[in-house]
Amino acid sequence: MLVVCGGRETERQYLQGLRDHVRNPAVSVIVKPKVGSPAQLVAYAGKLRAQNRDGYDEVWCVFDVDEFTDIADAAVAARRLGIEVAVSNPCFELWLLLHFADHTAFVGAYKKLLPLLEKHVPGYDKSRLDFAPYRETYEAAAERARKLEATGRDHGRNPSTSVWRLTEGIVRR
Repeated sequence: MLVVCGGRETERQYLQGLRDHVRNPAVSVIVKPKVGSPAQLVAYAGKLRAQNRDGYDEVWCVFDVDEFTDIADAAVAARRLGIEVAVSNPCFELWLLLHFADHTAFVGAYKKLLPLLEKHVPGYDKSRLDFAPYRETYEAAAERARKLEATGRDHGRNPSTSVWRLTEGIVRR
């Protein structure tokens, strides 16, 4: 499994922490060095897949809605390329928050979500994510995320995250 993350550190560190926790060496997490738009990320993932067609049975892109305007285009391109997407609206920190609590109210941006997450993870630093606080609650986060958006494909809904689809794929492999 190849996972390409739009974030510089947070998503990669979380997913590597999960992979190590479930002891799954079949999952490779690759981070694009320059964060681009979701459509650019999908194109990059498609290029990586083409370079190693037999190397990955699944390819995923993880990105936030944030201020990007090409989410729908990225989702269409991903579908065309056979790439799965794990999208968080507004940002990945929603997924992290769901490890500790339900959250159903609209959240405008990362800065609005951060204080909510810090109630559960004091001193949260998105550049140095420690997986330990999330280790025992990723299944609860998936359940809460499915309550927000059961299909994991309606990326316009705020708040929502389809990271649960990816984490379940990592755990079940």
